[in-house]
Amino acid sequence: MQTTDSMQADKFELYLDEMIQKVQDCQKDRTLESCSLCEKYLACELRTEYISAVYNSMSKGETGGFEF
Repeated sequence: MQTTDSMQADKFELYLDEMIQKVQDCQKDRTLESCSLCEKYLACELRTEYISAVYNSMSKGETGGFEF
């Protein structure tokens, strides 16, 4: 069972790493240091996906609390 848990964690962490890179690339392309400086800040699909990836990496795909 630990093997499955490890694979789950890896999947969420890998996706988060991918999303971090995409957000950083977007910021670089727009010459911004933060998403909050972007005119698309509240409606940005990439940012929404990134937030979801952060949440899933902390909760490991489970609803409810986080594991720290």
